[in-house]
Amino acid sequence: MHRCFDLAIKSQGYTYPNPLVGCVIVYNQKIISEGWHKKAGKDHAEVMAIKKIKENEELKKSTLYVNLEPCNHQGKTPPCTSLIIESGIKNVVIGCLDPNIHVNGKGIKRLIESGINVTFGVCENQARDLNKRFFCFHEKKRPYIILKWAESKDGFISPEKKSSNRGKVNYLTSMKDRVLVHKWRKEEESILVGVQTLIDDNPKLTNRHLPGRSPVKIIFDPNDRADKNSDIFKSKNFIHITNKKLNVKKNNNKNLFLKKAIKFLYNKQISSILVEGGSFTIQEFINQEIFDEIRIFKTSKKLISGTRAPLLPKNITEKKIKIYNS
Repeated sequence: MHRCFDLAIKSQGYTYPNPLVGCVIVYNQKIISEGWHKKAGKDHAEVMAIKKIKENEELKKSTLYVNLEPCNHQGKTPPCTSLIIESGIKNVVIGCLDPNIHVNGKGIKRLIESGINVTFGVCENQARDLNKRFFCFHEKKRPYIILKWAESKDGFISPEKKSSNRGKVNYLTSMKDRVLVHKWRKEEESILVGVQTLIDDNPKLTNRHLPGRSPVKIIFDPNDRADKNSDIFKSKNFIHITNKKLNVKKNNNKNLFLKKAIKFLYNKQISSILVEGGSFTIQEFINQEIFDEIRIFKTSKKLISGTRAPLLPKNITEKKIKIYNS
């Protein structure tokens, strides 16, 4: 099962809205084939692994291991359960059930009804953690949300912005840490900032330091203040969210914008969001307890004045927060 995890993680950032799945086929206590899901619309892990086997007699005496329940419905690709049954495999070991309403036990049920010996719940906690974004999307009906910021030793996330400094980013972190952040951008489906960050920094919100994809860019801009000449407006993968788009009136409860925006993004099939700023936007997520992780870079620099870092909730658990010393 751990080999399934290692294979699955190879595609992190590329399978959205699908989960990360790895599969191995074992014959005579040896792995004879492997597969992993690379991209939505492409072969699933089980299909890739089975297709590599030329000798059908080997499959009939093999055990298939997969970290997530095989699908049993027609999507962009045929159901994996059909191919598993047709292959003649008699033993299947599964990490955890698929929370998708179209699967969720139906795949296991069909395999068992076809005479296959099924074992599930193997390394279940690790299997769920590997696909925590996928589980959050299907169980909580919202994207998995990571809040991230860097703060100075005296508790600021940026210096005071003057008109002459607008459009320039003042980095508190080292280049090594910025490369790490770009790795996170590559892994998450989308990245989000508030309109004030757009006005102050004109950020690109791309992955520029590593090979691979860049996230979908999202701007929270309730009152439609954004400069339409900003770099982000030239991007193809861009979502601009305003009160008008959400049908929220200016005098409505201030919490309504965030809640409706998250629902809007869920309906857009956005599975995960890396929230990078600014302080007001991040604080709204914290205040309404709409987040799953917080990642903070603590730096030795002092700013004396500027924009204060967000305030953490008093009851936050260690599991939800990670501190990086920069």
